Amino acid sequence: MTTTTYTVTGMTCGHCVSSVREEVGEVPGVTGVDVDLATGLVTVRSESPIDAAQITAAVQEAGYEVVTPS
Repeated sequence: MTTTTYTVTGMTCGHCVSSVREEVGEVPGVTGVDVDLATGLVTVRSESPIDAAQITAAVQEAGYEVVTPS
């Protein structure tokens, strides 16, 4: 299992969290997504590594920006 954490800006409420979780969860290979509104951290779990560009695109589709993958 692979776990990657991204810092996302622009989230201000529970709806924001839900939007990011839903979009990132639709990326092929993603098995779980945790979003922490207070810190802006989005933790993505998958069976194998996923290209950061796919996660960034999903976050942008939800209307937010990835600052840095960590």
